[in-house]
Amino acid sequence: MFKLYYIQGACPLVPHVALEWAKADFEAVRVAHDELKTPEFLVLNPLGSVPVLQDGDWTLTQNTAILDFINTQYPEAKLFGRGDVRQQAKARQWLAFANADLHSTFAYVFHPNRFIEGEGEGAQIRARAILKVGEYFGLVNKALQNQDYLAGELTIADVYVYVVLRWAKAFGIDLNHLDKLESFYQRIEVDEGVQKALKTQGIG
Repeated sequence: MFKLYYIQGACPLVPHVALEWAKADFEAVRVAHDELKTPEFLVLNPLGSVPVLQDGDWTLTQNTAILDFINTQYPEAKLFGRGDVRQQAKARQWLAFANADLHSTFAYVFHPNRFIEGEGEGAQIRARAILKVGEYFGLVNKALQNQDYLAGELTIADVYVYVVLRWAKAFGIDLNHLDKLESFYQRIEVDEGVQKALKTQGIG
């Protein structure tokens, strides 16, 4: 049985949903922020971060690697869609965007002082990061003008974007001018696998 280590509401929500879609036998293990740098957790992941997927004494980290592994182990889950190779490549494109661009930029909303000292500079970094997040969501909104999902059908890439959109809502980032985001958010949130993951993490 797999173990998925997560922080409530953080990016491990994405592989959590993937495991639900796969109907995998797994245990979701909640980790507190202050546990990430403990010697016990650093054995699992020397970076001191989640997600971590564990299978016995074997561990895997990094969202995209974990999702690719789940997709390989459970091809019937169709994490990247049921379309042809081009459609699935588009799903992977949006997944990479969510992970490498959208999420990475939002990290500076969470932690603007990560590489600097001084509250004034941190406030400027956060403000610029929020603007960039808005630009990125503008690209998402544009992609949704004529379709309900980013790759034309529901894929795990949509779930990743949904998770970051949850964070934007929590931080009160105004995205109301982007007319397709709220309906997209609602479509993802009512998915059965998403609902199960939210409930397990205590945020449903």
